[in-house]
Amino acid sequence: MNKIRTITLVLLLGSSALGLDRPWQNLSDPTAAEVAANFMDPPPEYSMTLYWGWEGRVTREVIARDLDEYRSKNVMAVTIEAGTRMEAKYLSPEWFDLIRYTVEQARQRGMRIWLVDEGKYPSGFAGGKFTEERPDLTMQTFRVADEFPVAGGESIDRDVAENTICAVATKQGSDSSVVIEAKSGRLTWTAPEGQWQVQIVEQQHRTSATRSVNNPKVGAKDGTHALCDYLNPEAVVQFIAWTHEQYKAVVGDEFGRTVLGFRGDEPDYGITPWTVDIIAEFHQKKGYDVRPYLPSFVAMRGTVPTEAQRRAKADYWDVWSDRFGRTFFGRQGQWCAANNVEYLVHLNHEDDLPGLARSEGDFFRCMRPVQMPGVDAIWDQIWPGKVSDFPKLASSASHLFGRPRSFTESFAAYRPAPNAEQAEWILNQQLVRGINMVEVMWVSASTRGRSGLRGWLADERFSAIAKYLNRVCYVLSQGRPTAKIALYQPTMSLWLGDREAHGSMLAATQKLLEHQRDLDFVDDDSIASTLTLDGNEMKNLSGQGYGAVVIPSVTAMSKAALDKLKAFAAAGGKVIILGRKPSMVVGKTFLNAEAPADLSWAMHEPSGELTDAVLAALPRPDVALGEPCPDIKYSHRRLSDADVYFLFNEGDQEQSIAMTLAGTGEVQTWDAFSGTTTEMPASAMGAGKVQIAVSLKPYETRLLIVGRAP
Repeated sequence: MNKIRTITLVLLLGSSALGLDRPWQNLSDPTAAEVAANFMDPPPEYSMTLYWGWEGRVTREVIARDLDEYRSKNVMAVTIEAGTRMEAKYLSPEWFDLIRYTVEQARQRGMRIWLVDEGKYPSGFAGGKFTEERPDLTMQTFRVADEFPVAGGESIDRDVAENTICAVATKQGSDSSVVIEAKSGRLTWTAPEGQWQVQIVEQQHRTSATRSVNNPKVGAKDGTHALCDYLNPEAVVQFIAWTHEQYKAVVGDEFGRTVLGFRGDEPDYGITPWTVDIIAEFHQKKGYDVRPYLPSFVAMRGTVPTEAQRRAKADYWDVWSDRFGRTFFGRQGQWCAANNVEYLVHLNHEDDLPGLARSEGDFFRCMRPVQMPGVDAIWDQIWPGKVSDFPKLASSASHLFGRPRSFTESFAAYRPAPNAEQAEWILNQQLVRGINMVEVMWVSASTRGRSGLRGWLADERFSAIAKYLNRVCYVLSQGRPTAKIALYQPTMSLWLGDREAHGSMLAATQKLLEHQRDLDFVDDDSIASTLTLDGNEMKNLSGQGYGAVVIPSVTAMSKAALDKLKAFAAAGGKVIILGRKPSMVVGKTFLNAEAPADLSWAMHEPSGELTDAVLAALPRPDVALGEPCPDIKYSHRRLSDADVYFLFNEGDQEQSIAMTLAGTGEVQTWDAFSGTTTEMPASAMGAGKVQIAVSLKPYETRLLIVGRAP
């Protein structure tokens, strides 16, 4: 009981109330001098991390050798991933003995550790324990097990399986459906007049594919080891008990010190989600019975749903995605907060939001309880010359929900493999979009006396790049974000199959950033309930104020979000609709959604383009260039007495340009490669602006501090 009281106290008061303040876990408002004091050698909590795969026969000697090598390369943190062909089976006593040893070795070296929460991926199968010990808690879905025609006046009376949810009889040529209850294992029904098609719907335990290190078929990705039921609180508690709690028992005294947190990987659904009480929850939230629509949710590809079926499916996605966020991600985030560690995780398909909407429901609902939201760039989604703005999803989530950091997993399976210059570009491209923690995939422990560093990590420049990343990530984790534009992320429209909404959002993002108009993505839930009206701004949990909300072409928005935006516009904020106006206003349900009311209070640009009138309506930019230059991107954070700018020339041409920055005082350049700082000529422009002349070589970055010189 005392332990429960302690955990509850931490949750209520926060870690700092118990004297456990950890600056890397909280938003901070340091002075430029305080940041400068750690710039040369940032605390190890801000270090880039190597995704360290324990492959083969991993011994204590190998662990100590690898840690020494990584530290010598300026890498002060590692992320431990279980590997295949290990003598110490994942989650066995021998496994935890190695973990205990590694944590102690890292502690002695002043290094830090992140723990992958699974034996490969996706997170949630506990190395096969759910299949082996609790199959009743494994992932669930449903299917149409049988279907047959029934003529009017004809009766059916047949046995059905114990896992039958119901049968649905649909009158041909109409939307009329009847739910036939399965009572005591039998279906009994007499068809009314007309021709009917009866479909029997069954629940089943079936999993998305997993790649488990404990799979007897080494390296296979299949259903041998089932994921837990992400929507079942009991299953998630069991997952935590088999993983997080076991690590705590072994090295919990180093939680929040040497061990920084748990790293999740791609939890998602490759099947239609189901759990035992989802029908009841759906009815409570939506007010109608979802069962008549279930067969249409799992219909064969190419089947065209009716309008009612399409809307009911969006309602179903609304319900299960909300539960996914609260149950799987929420309980892990709460556990980590109570135990002084971080929960960091990325999803699947961040670079393809329609795919993410199918498999995870809603990016922001998943990330809301997460201490460090993430994305991954493991193929070639990000490459010189390719526009890829999706890393802003993770940084936007951290900004919206008051988190100081967001991360990238990069390089796992890049084809072609990048060289050092290309890898540096790929990481800078993400840093300038708000990412401030770098995880590089991956290196393997080896027993053959060879370095686990391969490819660009073996380049002689890697040590300097690692130090550069540590310094940049440290500086970009301080203070608070400043973007004044919120760009609506159209998940609700994606549930309805509106891919055009996604394309419109991507185009708006690209154009805004090419005009140096920084932004955060913002979701419908956050507009409705997280953001607060403050004069003519909407404030997020980081204290950041948005002066404008831009809505791309969308089909649907919630009534609650539109009501908030109308009040925002009445207070002097700008709401700008690009392209189609939303045609569906969702109250309690998509099924009974109405056409929109008068939207005359919002500015509308029918072309969907970022016209001069649209640009003029947006808040004044923090970075204004003397001439247009789409290749220059920036990230801006505010300290208590200074402004921090990270500039990046993404193009292959040198840029020499006059630049006006928001801020007052002196301007310094902080060289993240050398750790030195130098003064820079600047002219005060009045109204809180300074002007400088900047030359950026191809692919060059620059850290600028505007304010009191340290």
